[in-house]
Amino acid sequence: MSFFEAKNISIRFGGIRALELVNFDVKKGEVFSIIGPNGAGKTTIFNCINRYYDLDEGAFIFNEKDISRVRPHVVANLGIARTFQNIELFRRMTVVDNLLLGRHRRRRSNLFAEALFTGFVRKQEIENREKAEDIIDFLDLQAYRDQIIENLPYGVQKTVEIGRALAMEPELLLLDEPSSGMTLEETEELSFWITDIKEELGITILMVEHNMKFIKEISDRTMAMSFGEVITQGTTAEVLEHPEVLKAYLGEEDAFTEN
Repeated sequence: MSFFEAKNISIRFGGIRALELVNFDVKKGEVFSIIGPNGAGKTTIFNCINRYYDLDEGAFIFNEKDISRVRPHVVANLGIARTFQNIELFRRMTVVDNLLLGRHRRRRSNLFAEALFTGFVRKQEIENREKAEDIIDFLDLQAYRDQIIENLPYGVQKTVEIGRALAMEPELLLLDEPSSGMTLEETEELSFWITDIKEELGITILMVEHNMKFIKEISDRTMAMSFGEVITQGTTAEVLEHPEVLKAYLGEEDAFTEN
């Protein structure tokens, strides 16, 4: 059985068909990307996984468990973390404090123990701060450690959001347009980090992205969508060369051709 699988998922908003019988699977240890024009239903898939929306039909299977109807916090507790298309950080808090918030699901103490700051709570706090520092080192955020989020460049904020997701120690990481708004240099660094996240941390990645050069560099497999339906899926090279994908994405068959 696949590590993660979407089976015949469908959802409608009024008369709008957002997803229609979408099927795909993600293998453990790979980067699986979803592409398509605006309105194709890509982010809707993420919102259904995270239980912001309820599926009308179908199911998500994660580690052999149907997670289609579990509560949102359970999705996180099972090992699925996410970044957002629009940055969702606490803008008046520091980088390290935002990373520590990602450790919340790992806390095992109760309110009484926290109030007394028992030995177990102190040990837990040290472990969480060590993990946050590891992520700061991993993502080269040392220069921004104690800075307030709203004062940071956009690309750095996007990186911090990835760091907060990593602080949850997920098995599956959902990245919603991670390179959006980043400079060329920042995007190149991001490609290295995603590769390291997969290879060094052993985290499987499901990604929505528009940058085709970026997709080519890091994706193992890709699925293309249009108007809530799957056009094709397979290796990234196969998908990007598919004539229906080129037509749906930019309306021309040489849309992804590089000179």
